[in-house]
Amino acid sequence: MAGPKQLDLCLTNRVAYKPVYEITPVLLTEVEQIAALRERILAAAIQVAWIPALQKDTRIRNAHSSTAIEGNPLTLEQVRAIEEGREIPATARRARREVANYFAGLRFVEKNAQRNVITHAEVLKLHRIMAGEVMDQGMAGQYRTIRVRVGSYVAPPPDRVRLMMSDLLEWWNKDAPKFSPILSSAIVHHRFETIHPFADGNGRAGRMLSLWELYRRGFDNHHIFSIDEFYWEDRPRYYSALERVQQQNGDLTNWIEYSAAGLRLTLERVWSRLQKLTARSGKAKLVLRPKQEQLLHLLRERKALTPREIWDGIGISKQGALDLLRPLIKAGLVRRIGTKKTGRYVLR
Repeated sequence: MAGPKQLDLCLTNRVAYKPVYEITPVLLTEVEQIAALRERILAAAIQVAWIPALQKDTRIRNAHSSTAIEGNPLTLEQVRAIEEGREIPATARRARREVANYFAGLRFVEKNAQRNVITHAEVLKLHRIMAGEVMDQGMAGQYRTIRVRVGSYVAPPPDRVRLMMSDLLEWWNKDAPKFSPILSSAIVHHRFETIHPFADGNGRAGRMLSLWELYRRGFDNHHIFSIDEFYWEDRPRYYSALERVQQQNGDLTNWIEYSAAGLRLTLERVWSRLQKLTARSGKAKLVLRPKQEQLLHLLRERKALTPREIWDGIGISKQGALDLLRPLIKAGLVRRIGTKKTGRYVLR
């Protein structure tokens, strides 16, 4: 272990993290296509009356894909049952817990989507949420104290983890906003996996951090993109793309191109789902007001709300709440369970 003088020398000679990559014609084409698709999707999604259903489907697909990459055996429908609070008999407790943890981690990220600065504390808390009671080694929410190996890749020694994470967080908080979120989310993802800061659960945590970057930067305002589905469908290619960076002396160009292609394919699928939902709904549309979006967000978090909880949660009058609710109920977004006096409002 380094003594105080050695440690001071190490800190003095530290070189800030700077990702190495090139803006290639391939990447430029992907970025242009992504920008066009995103603009089309967000313009449509702001008006549609089925955003909550699409958001729910995205959460389920993200949870299924990200846990399946790590070997979770649950099917998409079983993951859906967990999200809806239904029992799924004859399944291993650990598999169910991994999925439930993922949903909890996703709620944490959604709640903190507007956070400007992410510290060690937030990263550790997210890992503690996602890896609680499902780790094969190490402790959830604590940086590793052991050496780890992933295939042929040997991660940095444990005494370098915190320092490397500090460098990543510094870059993420200060420099990442200068980059397109298409690039910065891919860079955060790969750098985290390179550091491999935890004894277990790094894959799920790294993909969640990448998603967090998209949320923080306002790239996925409605939370309807599920890029983990792309990674899961061709896991060998996903792992190969991660490993290729080490083989190319840290050059992230191919990895960023790969991630951008995944994001473009994800948006193409979202657009296809939007078109199907539009056809199914007969093109009935509702322009959501900011307070209505806030109400829908509360319902996603809380599952069900009484009228008073709606008034208090949004800071409006009883009549204001009723004015918000009527068009949402008429459009099929929200329904009431129980009577007008004692009922609760839930998403359809």
